[in-house]
Amino acid sequence: MKKIALFVFNGEAMCFIHVLLNALDLQEKGYEPKIILEGASVKLVPEFIKQGSPLKPLWQKCLQAGLVDGVCKACSAKLGTLAAAQEQGLTLLDDMAGHPGMAGYRDKDFEIITF
Repeated sequence: MKKIALFVFNGEAMCFIHVLLNALDLQEKGYEPKIILEGASVKLVPEFIKQGSPLKPLWQKCLQAGLVDGVCKACSAKLGTLAAAQEQGLTLLDDMAGHPGMAGYRDKDFEIITF
């Protein structure tokens, strides 16, 4: 099975919707995708649970499918969404100076794609 780590740095909701769609599509086609929120993308965390947010239904599908690996601890702290990530029970990733490192994913044979 091909493993793909989707590192999302972009904080635009439209970009993130495409990440979610691609993760679901990859899983449906037999891949093992993992979504990692980094950089400005962590600003979207509060939007994932807002009623009426276009992100909410796709986010819920990805969570239920186990596709979300976690959120950058340093960036969510810096950008003010750490509490929102914790409230949602998201894994805080910090193995590389407070950020999620790509090396660990490469060590587990993940191809890395950045958004």
